[in-house]
Amino acid sequence: MLNLDLLQQAIDQLEQLIARIPPAQASLRTPCPEWNVRQLVNHVVFDMHVFVAGIDGSERPAPNVDLIDDDWLAAYRRAGASLAAAWQKRGTEGTLKTSIGEFPLTWALGQHVSDLAVHAWDAARATSQPISRLNDAVGREALDWMRENLKPQFRGQAFGPEVPVPETAPLYDRLAGFSGRRVG
Repeated sequence: MLNLDLLQQAIDQLEQLIARIPPAQASLRTPCPEWNVRQLVNHVVFDMHVFVAGIDGSERPAPNVDLIDDDWLAAYRRAGASLAAAWQKRGTEGTLKTSIGEFPLTWALGQHVSDLAVHAWDAARATSQPISRLNDAVGREALDWMRENLKPQFRGQAFGPEVPVPETAPLYDRLAGFSGRRVG
């Protein structure tokens, strides 16, 4: 069930992955063809700042700025703490106005959990960390949310066209395929 505890689990899951990435893996390619591992982590931190701005009205960061410097984990932890705090302050009741319309806050929460879950898969795949250790509750809610909300008109650079993956494949591989990642 989508709630703030699940968001924290998604934040924690990706933090644990980032904590296990040695500097030597910074330039490895990720399933997102335009990013290496370091760029992926910077992108996730950027996303979290954008999510906070959407929730609390603060200023959005400029795109293509280095937000992580040499301490990726500290930057990620700060961004994750800010995101969790913004949600705690705002709560999940009510609506959120976006450039594509007005949505229930739980819709935005689902978007945030899904983004973090997909990027956890990206980071794990790129750095050869076991996908089997990823949080099933986070993955299930992310896949359910994406199947309901990621319509063709919302696909673009971040989430490409669905890549078919067998229903018998591991949960996070199905999530990755639905979000446009090549799993094989």
